[in-house]
Amino acid sequence: MFWKITTSPAVEPVSLTDMKLHLRVTSTADNDLITSLIQAARQWCEDYENRAYITQTITAKMDRFCNEIEIPKPRLQSVTSIKYIDVDGTEQTLDSSYYDVDIYSEPGRITLAYNQSWPGIRGDINGIEIIYVAGYGDAATDVPAKTVAAIKLLVAHLYENREASLVGVAASELPMGVESLLNSRVNLI
Repeated sequence: MFWKITTSPAVEPVSLTDMKLHLRVTSTADNDLITSLIQAARQWCEDYENRAYITQTITAKMDRFCNEIEIPKPRLQSVTSIKYIDVDGTEQTLDSSYYDVDIYSEPGRITLAYNQSWPGIRGDINGIEIIYVAGYGDAATDVPAKTVAAIKLLVAHLYENREASLVGVAASELPMGVESLLNSRVNLI
């Protein structure tokens, strides 16, 4: 299954003000840099955990229907639509009465409703499109504290180490705490 974020989060899990407090930065000179590092750190952490933190819309594509469709980037909030290319080559929107959405499992999933069957498809590559909403919620306070701490550690690391390598200093890819904070959920998905 291929997926892409079609509507980005409206806010970040860490505000510029909170990040500047963490960094002990009082000047406004680096505000744009810190803001971009917050976004990059959130994206890295989301990719590492294969998760969406703040509410965002995601479009997933797949080739064929299966009995149970696991939805990437949990936490699934809702399914907006399922579209497919029918046997005649026409795009159709599947009525929601044909499927059930499980938002409680992680990852969330879509299954056939009782006594229903998936429609016939032509079999095009990525001929099925699922648009859904995922994330812990709309607010930064919805994101777990461990995740926020990991983002702050990563932003601080990126802010202090702006080059890929430093002369005369032992290199480290990430501060150890970032992966430790995020690893508690990685194997659950």
